[in-house]
Amino acid sequence: MRLKDIKNNLNIVNAVDWDMTPEEAIALHLEWGQLRGLNYYRDSNHETIYFSINNWKNPPIVSLVKRKGFDSEELLNFRMPERLEKNFIESNGKHKGVFAIEGEVKDWLKKELNC
Repeated sequence: MRLKDIKNNLNIVNAVDWDMTPEEAIALHLEWGQLRGLNYYRDSNHETIYFSINNWKNPPIVSLVKRKGFDSEELLNFRMPERLEKNFIESNGKHKGVFAIEGEVKDWLKKELNC
């Protein structure tokens, strides 16, 4: 699957939670407690689709992730434009991890998907 395929799949595009972070997805699906001011509990019926950036290897990779209960599936992995890659690496101080999309990366993705 490519980004173009996602763009043409309105079910997926409309399901993307643009505010979800990797940390919040874990809390929502694997823990009990509060998230965004609401009480949540482990729910294997709830599904979340969100983007994240994996910076464990070079270059950083953008992933579209679907999480449902304990299951997680990467629907798509791709590189962002070189300029965004460079800015991302500089702004994160070359720290390794899985990051939420934000700023210019989020803006670029929304533009690519006509959101």
